[in-house]
Amino acid sequence: MKGPPPPVPEHRTVNEALAHAATTRSGITFVDLREQESFLSFREIHERARGTAAALRARGVSSGDRVALVVPTSPAFMDAYFGALLAGAVPVPLYPPFRLGRLPEYHAATARMIGAVEASIVLADGRTRALLGQAIEWSHPPLGCHTLEDLDSKNYEEVQVEVEVEPDALGLIQFSSGSTTDPKPVALSHQNLMTQLAVLKALLPPVERFPHLGVSWLPLYHDMGLISCLLLAVYYPGPLVLVQPDHFLTRPALWLRAIARHHATLSVAPTFGYEICTKRVRDDDLSGVDLSSWRLAVCGAESVALDALESFAGRFAAFGFDRRALRPVYGLAEATLAVTFTPPDRDIRAVHVDPARLAATGHAVDGPRAIVSVGSPVPGNEVEVRGVDGRPVPERTVGRIFTRGPSIMAGYFGQPEATARTIVDGWLDTGDLGFVEDGELYVDGREKDLIIIRGSNHVAQEFEECLEDLDGVRKGCAVALGFVPEEGRGEQLLVLAERPRTVGSNRNDARVGEVIGRVILNRTGIKPHTVRLLAPGTLPRTSSGKLRRAEALRQFLAGELMPPRKVGRVRLLLEVVRSSLAFVRVRLGREG
Repeated sequence: MKGPPPPVPEHRTVNEALAHAATTRSGITFVDLREQESFLSFREIHERARGTAAALRARGVSSGDRVALVVPTSPAFMDAYFGALLAGAVPVPLYPPFRLGRLPEYHAATARMIGAVEASIVLADGRTRALLGQAIEWSHPPLGCHTLEDLDSKNYEEVQVEVEVEPDALGLIQFSSGSTTDPKPVALSHQNLMTQLAVLKALLPPVERFPHLGVSWLPLYHDMGLISCLLLAVYYPGPLVLVQPDHFLTRPALWLRAIARHHATLSVAPTFGYEICTKRVRDDDLSGVDLSSWRLAVCGAESVALDALESFAGRFAAFGFDRRALRPVYGLAEATLAVTFTPPDRDIRAVHVDPARLAATGHAVDGPRAIVSVGSPVPGNEVEVRGVDGRPVPERTVGRIFTRGPSIMAGYFGQPEATARTIVDGWLDTGDLGFVEDGELYVDGREKDLIIIRGSNHVAQEFEECLEDLDGVRKGCAVALGFVPEEGRGEQLLVLAERPRTVGSNRNDARVGEVIGRVILNRTGIKPHTVRLLAPGTLPRTSSGKLRRAEALRQFLAGELMPPRKVGRVRLLLEVVRSSLAFVRVRLGREG
């Protein structure tokens, strides 16, 4: 499958796009938990970023240096991100420590990522920096870890710096989600970004009187939040409203209320974002709300669930939401972002397949399991579904998804062997499985998550979907895995599922386990060998909230699958003290 020709980018670099946006009246509105708003124009963002760039250069940051950012959604993120770009450096957004009960794991993962990109400096907000000491001690960035206040960037507002960069220079390193392996540093050039943004702009519905306005709660360390929301608003240019991710999780109605209040036309979210609104937003939360302006409701970043989108569309139709706005999409960090996109002004399309036949033969024949179309290749992209021999397979036959186009990454930073394994003759091996029908792509899981039972290839989602609305199982918190038990007999099915937070003990585990086994057997014909119920929060996740199946299996087999520690004020204070002591050791080490 091949998309139409790509549009010509309007700018050569992100820096040039920001300079152009600064000539407009558009900007970013930040919404807090109480729905109080503050506005920052692109002109102000540009000026502040030039001051930050001057401060970074004064600290010793050179062109091409990597600048790690551990900053939440805020004006400070704009200062740090665009300041790094205008300094000629490469921003590397990392996720803050949002799971305080997993701080040891967080420190180890953050230190690995800082080291993988050889970051020269780390920028953080004050609250986050207070917890970063161990990660900084283990990774040793040469220029240390600083807040924007430490940099005294305001004192450089008169100096200001804007280093000229070329289109082939790196403009971003974003880490892959890490759902199947450790996150990899995806290196993207300014040209990759400009090409992708030109494509995204071309996919926007036509406007009549007013420019498109976006609303997002997605984290800015993730490609959907950063590229399809923030950078698209800069490139377009047009207004953007941002809600902090943790505020959305606390009060999901903030998202929908902001869309209605600002008459937003576009917003994006993974499946769980739509699910959480359907489940937790009450009619009282939406008094007077009108969602009829929302013309592009993109769904991606994880498996697209038909039931979740159908429920959302039905639930909010009374508030003016048009189900035709829903657009399932497919993309990945290594492709900068989008690979396929659903055509406009039509209902969601899905095929219903027989899971047993699909697992046994790889052919999608009619049956009860729904798989949603994620559309056709975006402009400039090609997509092929290939068999084990490397050749394209017929329609409705499952194979490995490959793509190529001008937005494919420059490579994994500092990992030429991994790059060579992933990009062959210009084609990116996504590692995902799927099939094609009538020129559209249907994604059916990751190849590394395959569970091979009695010679049949089962995707994890086939079993996990059986548990979505099961009493006694926390929604979206179950993984299906293949493992070889001690007694042998080949690979068997292992199910790890978290209890709901309302369940305070394990007294019902045996009963729930029996129900899980029976439901999966009835729907798939496969009986789980082992079912284990877990405390809430036990299953490992990526920074974007995806379940890490391979890591869950490793921890299970090693006896390390444990719930997060409870974090109260005393433990949080102890973590701050540990962090402070680590910073002291770092400073003494440099002085010595």
